[in-house]
Amino acid sequence: MTGFSYPEVGATSGDVPLPAGYRHLEHRIRLGFGRDVFTAAGESVLTWRMHRAVGVGVVATRDRAEPGVRVRLLLGRGRWGLVAPCEVVWAVEEPTRLGFAYGTLPGHPERGEEAFLVELAPDGQVFFTVTAFSRPALRYTRAAGPLVPVFQKLYARRCGRVLRRPAGP
Repeated sequence: MTGFSYPEVGATSGDVPLPAGYRHLEHRIRLGFGRDVFTAAGESVLTWRMHRAVGVGVVATRDRAEPGVRVRLLLGRGRWGLVAPCEVVWAVEEPTRLGFAYGTLPGHPERGEEAFLVELAPDGQVFFTVTAFSRPALRYTRAAGPLVPVFQKLYARRCGRVLRRPAGP
């Protein structure tokens, strides 16, 4: 693995519009209210617990998301499983924002970036947002066509449901 598999690294940071030529995803869900909800959800995102709770295997070079951390996501099981290599592009740990984005590396079935962000609004509401841009990188993801965005949307929804659980993931 040498470098990212797409040129628009960091485009999910919110500083620029998502790049053209990719499918875009933005899924936002209200998680609850208050600093305790914000902290618990943010820690779950930053420490890979959310990913594991939705059934994705995670092998990371560090226990916490920060720029440069390499991640292998393991999707599925056995011979039907996929390995999706990524690297953390950016991470944020601020009083009202916790989260990160990872970008795809060569060998990932898609090309692009996905961000997971927990935010504490001024009124105390807590929101979770998944923002992504992607396009197929391998023959089988191109062949899957319209099924890939459906899977991505379902995955984003599942992440939000996991974070919304009262006891946390």
